[in-house]
Amino acid sequence: MKICVYAISKNEGKFVDRWMDSMSEADQVVVLDTGSTDDTVEKLRARGAQVEVEIISPWRFDAARNRSLELVPQDVDICVCTDLDEVFHPGWRTALEAAWKPGAGQATYRYTWSFNQDGSEGVVFWYEKIHARRGYRWTHPVHEVLTWVGEGTPGPMVCAEGIQLDHHPDPNKSRGQYLPLLELSVAEDPEDDRNVHYLGREYMFHGRWDDCIATLQHHLTMPRAVWRDERCASMRFIARSYARKGEQSLARDWYLRAVAEAPHLREPYVDLALLLYEQEQWEGVLYFTSCALAIRERPRTYICEAESWGSLPYDLRSIAFYHTKRKGQALEAARSALELEPGNQRLQGNVRLLEQETAGQPQ
Repeated sequence: MKICVYAISKNEGKFVDRWMDSMSEADQVVVLDTGSTDDTVEKLRARGAQVEVEIISPWRFDAARNRSLELVPQDVDICVCTDLDEVFHPGWRTALEAAWKPGAGQATYRYTWSFNQDGSEGVVFWYEKIHARRGYRWTHPVHEVLTWVGEGTPGPMVCAEGIQLDHHPDPNKSRGQYLPLLELSVAEDPEDDRNVHYLGREYMFHGRWDDCIATLQHHLTMPRAVWRDERCASMRFIARSYARKGEQSLARDWYLRAVAEAPHLREPYVDLALLLYEQEQWEGVLYFTSCALAIRERPRTYICEAESWGSLPYDLRSIAFYHTKRKGQALEAARSALELEPGNQRLQGNVRLLEQETAGQPQ
């Protein structure tokens, strides 16, 4: 099989060598540069990438992705779309070839979108930006997705176990363009529930609480908004916005709705536990963190937040046990939190304090 990596770039010279090393298992690498003013283009060409330079105006991620896809030769079997701030673990090609089946359409693989300060994994989900050469196009100005535009039906999705892609973004890059592009995306396709959800979430990121609430309440009424995980996230973001507005009762009610919508997810339980922690309702904290921790299997979707799968549930439990004078259980929970985040000095201090206060007491 012939495998080609394709990408878009702009002012990412500092990532070129790391990215090209990672992509070297492919037969070919093609890049559309959209107007770099640093040495990105020169460095990519020196490393063997085929690079075309073209300004996309007005800017849209789907237009840039589609133009970069056009650079992929027609005789390629598998297209691998990555960004220059992403890195494959070695051996990805072997894993892809082992998973790929004749007639396959796309491949899904493990993706670490963010890392915690101590280097441990943060947000992890399964991505699907590997696809067959023919029949696919990118759609939406931002948060673009692969769409089947070929004849008939697309080939099946294969699961490429063993492929790991890590995201190491430039923290100085602005995401300010996301909001207007999301507003454009919703204006272009107002019936697309996914984009409405993303727009509401973006309003939350910008602190536009009322816009977030109105947009996500609309999302929940949309006929195609049936994925319970995403509906749950909309409810949680509505709750978070109400909490920021100081309307704690409404926030609690929406968190409870989120729990009922997707009781298989940790996130709504942890969010509600955090709200109750702020209100010093310790028994509620203990109940909802216990519900969260009873969920052992981490989902493969993007709706999987690092905090819910890190030290936070145990940390909240430790504090709640301490305030309800159950110091032995507080110590046990604090140790569990520290195991998940061993470099956290506050957690270290909590364990030391609890060890001192429980010394000589039966555990």
